[in-house]
Amino acid sequence: MEKTSQEGTPDEEDENQAADWMRLEDEAVETTPAFDSFGATSISSASNPCVDLMALKFMEGSPYQDQNKSEEEVKPEAAMKGIGDSASRLFSAGCVMSAGQTKAVANQPERDESPSTVEPPVSPSVSLMDTWAPSISSLSSASSTTHDAPYSSSSSSSSCSVLALSPPLPPTVELSAVLTDTRLTLDVYQGGAAALPVLWQSIPGQLRELQYLRLGSEDKPGVDGALEVLPHLTQLRSLAIRGHCFYDSRGDPLPGLLTTFPSSVSSLSLLVHLDLSFNQLDCLPPCLLSLPVLTSLLLCHNRISALPPDIGHLSSLSYLSLLGNQLVSLPPSLGHLKALQTLDVSYNLIQNLPEEIGALEELVKLDLSHNKLKQLPETMGELVSLRELSIHSNDLRLIPQCLNKLPLLKMDVRNNPLGRPPTPPPLPPPPARLETKIPELHLGFSQHSFCVSSAGCHVFLPGGAELLFPPGCVKTTTRLKWVEKRPDRKWVWLEEHDVLLSRPLELCPHGITFLKPVEVCVPYHRTKRGEVVVRRFDGQLWSTLPTVLKRGSQSHSSHPGGRPARLACCSVGQFSWFMAVSRPIRDSCSVTADGALLVSSSDPGIKLHFPPDCTLQARTITLQVLQVSVSEVQALCGDPQSSASPLVCLSQTPSLHFLQPIKVQVPLPSGVTGHTVDMSCLHLLHGDSNSQTWTDITSQVSLYVTHSYAIFYITHFSWYWLWYTTERYVSGVVRRVYQKLKQFKVQFLVLQRKVDPAQVLLQCLPANKVESRVQSLSEQYDGPQPSELCDLLEGEQFFAGFERGLDISADRPDCVGGRLSFVFYSSLKNLKEVYVCPAEGQRGPVRGQISFYRGEVPSDLPEEVARRRKGHDSQWLATLPLRLPALGSENNYIMEEFQCPPLNLGDPESGYLTEANLLSISLQIGQDWRTIGINLGLSYQDLDRIQYKYRDNLGAMVLDMLFHWARGQKGAGPGTVSRLVKAMVESGRKDLADEIEDIVSLGRSKYRESLRRVGLEAETSSMHTESQQ
Repeated sequence: MEKTSQEGTPDEEDENQAADWMRLEDEAVETTPAFDSFGATSISSASNPCVDLMALKFMEGSPYQDQNKSEEEVKPEAAMKGIGDSASRLFSAGCVMSAGQTKAVANQPERDESPSTVEPPVSPSVSLMDTWAPSISSLSSASSTTHDAPYSSSSSSSSCSVLALSPPLPPTVELSAVLTDTRLTLDVYQGGAAALPVLWQSIPGQLRELQYLRLGSEDKPGVDGALEVLPHLTQLRSLAIRGHCFYDSRGDPLPGLLTTFPSSVSSLSLLVHLDLSFNQLDCLPPCLLSLPVLTSLLLCHNRISALPPDIGHLSSLSYLSLLGNQLVSLPPSLGHLKALQTLDVSYNLIQNLPEEIGALEELVKLDLSHNKLKQLPETMGELVSLRELSIHSNDLRLIPQCLNKLPLLKMDVRNNPLGRPPTPPPLPPPPARLETKIPELHLGFSQHSFCVSSAGCHVFLPGGAELLFPPGCVKTTTRLKWVEKRPDRKWVWLEEHDVLLSRPLELCPHGITFLKPVEVCVPYHRTKRGEVVVRRFDGQLWSTLPTVLKRGSQSHSSHPGGRPARLACCSVGQFSWFMAVSRPIRDSCSVTADGALLVSSSDPGIKLHFPPDCTLQARTITLQVLQVSVSEVQALCGDPQSSASPLVCLSQTPSLHFLQPIKVQVPLPSGVTGHTVDMSCLHLLHGDSNSQTWTDITSQVSLYVTHSYAIFYITHFSWYWLWYTTERYVSGVVRRVYQKLKQFKVQFLVLQRKVDPAQVLLQCLPANKVESRVQSLSEQYDGPQPSELCDLLEGEQFFAGFERGLDISADRPDCVGGRLSFVFYSSLKNLKEVYVCPAEGQRGPVRGQISFYRGEVPSDLPEEVARRRKGHDSQWLATLPLRLPALGSENNYIMEEFQCPPLNLGDPESGYLTEANLLSISLQIGQDWRTIGINLGLSYQDLDRIQYKYRDNLGAMVLDMLFHWARGQKGAGPGTVSRLVKAMVESGRKDLADEIEDIVSLGRSKYRESLRRVGLEAETSSMHTESQQ
């Protein structure tokens, strides 16, 4: 026996699931037991038509088969000629012409069928390879010589009524294309079922010999009319009345409208194959139970909820498909179908199987997938002929041992909770009792103690934390305390790739024991990946507690009118220190001598297969997965061709070697498949958590690939990482990338409060949070731009030093050697606000700086990285300037702004622009202010500084840009105004250039007028003439 999820070939669930879902579509409904598809395309826009095995055998025995086949090969031109736009039209209902009318039509000239006049066809063209869905043209060419006399549209017999198509077929296509030999295919025309009654009225003699019939059921009146003719077709052996043969304008398949089946159909005693798929039947038509030789029955995608008890009367049935119905159970009489070889009841609601299913001795294939089965009957071990059993996507927790005794059986058991304990039944509802509301207590920031009585209490702490004391948790009234600690290393413990999400919360007294568990809810910051857990420190050891995530009380939001806080909740019996941490998602299981299968919940493609007898004693296995994006890998290693799979960490308790190799399945790196992979570029890396090194072990393990996965076998647990790269020294590249994955890109902020420049805010934030933080502080604080990007680890210490005439004016425990100590946590604020003062002996304004340095090297830092950080220079991170105004006589800062002299831009020859003129011009400049500034000669640094200084204030940016340029023109000589005009023209602002010239021209005329009034114009003119001579 072969199980696809535990033994044999590796799991490739994505590919198998794709094949499973194809069966849900009408293009893949199995209508023939022996064949899956013929690769043909019908004239309609529907799926590939298929036929039952018995219908195929019957047609092989047809006396016309060889003749039709030979004629199709001899006359391909005639076949192709018959396919036209008119060939896929609707049949006209009841349109009969006399012989004279037929002759008149035949004598008319052929109508113009140019592309400009031919209407679009109802459906696309048909493939001539489809034996079972013959096209109009192929059938016409195949039988025109054999049946020309009785079927020709040019016959002179006045007694022969002829069927007409609307619009009519081209003259080159004979009427015999509709009916060929003993086959009639009407599902290639939308509403074509309505043609059957018309044909019955026209040529009943030929229809009585019909043995193969295909109808579409999208036209309700047409189907009803066709059903009235069916009882007369007593020679019929294969019948298909299906929906989903055509599509509407939106591309949705048209449903079948067949709801009932007339009892008179029981007269079709020779019927072997029946397909009623994609209709609206809500039960099995009773008349079908009277068909003695029915071999194949397809009722896929109907609404059948139950099978009749006497279904066992279909003793000849060998193929039964009820895919996609609403069956809840199967009747015991199903075991009477002794000839049944294939049974498909997938995609139903079946919860249990009858014991009688074991009586199906000839059953070869059984599909029970996508149901709600919880167990299988032991009698299935009697299915000695069974070769293929599909039971995936159910609720099975155990596979009967009897199935293991069938050696040739291939089973698909994917997507079942195998090995998991059964879900316990729900507890009975507790006896009705009056709900006693627990009293609530809301504490302020200054209230660090509270009392709890035996009645219980719901305590809301400042910042969003909540404590829920159930009634009876204490006997007498007890006073308790709380305090929120600084995130110091003493109170924080982080593992590899952990992120701190909250400040440590200490609850006192530590030794008190509660009679009932108390719920402690710690507020945490949102995290994008990983799982959130609560860690507890009891003074000696750290432990991770079972955690439940929820939202806090609506009335206790940390911000008025805001959303409730995110809470990580745990139940404890004693008080201690608590904090919320984000870590990679962890999955664990217990492995015994029976083996096990562990699947990652974060990436189901990552699996561990533990074979039987791989261990003698039970052990706990832990699997952690760290998702790494391709763009992140390529950016960190600098190679656009590299990619990597998720990082896998394996651990166990106790740490013992396995007796057999453990099979590990991981997805191939993104962009790599089993068909395109170059095995020389595929590397499996093993990481040592102690030495922080990575070793290429590709040549030391058995590594092979499938289409989507890589499979390898190991006996030692640690970090494993699959890489696809062309780099030669893979270990070094992976080691550098792994180290960078743990680091954060950060920036430092140094801001002064506008009303008190001695009050300084220092903060370190991840780079993606800096912009929003600066905007929120801009109203109250001012200062230099954020620092350049730096790298820091989660939990790494750094210091802020006050230099070049600055000193810290505080006596703080976190101030070491004149430097302020910080510990970086990416999800916390990392903020401190202090007062600074001039150093001793400093007078006047102080232009100092604040520099940031690395502190103590974390214990988990690799040796090579720690070695590079030794020395004073290697500890420096960033430096930002800080200016303190001069102190006055009363030791208060002089807050006078720097006063600039009045601005008069220009010279007597070219004219002047005043401050009022520049203000008027600035009001007409918009988003093109940077372009104007560049053409004026300003540097990018000056423009960036102006934009940063006046965020969200375009007018101030423009005005500051103009004034900054104007003040720089004082020593630039004459021609200042002309340079401004030229810059405006180059920036595409000819309107402003003209306005500036008008202002200057007006100013010059006023200036001359004033000179004339005081009598200085003549003197000025003479001096000007002498200077020219």
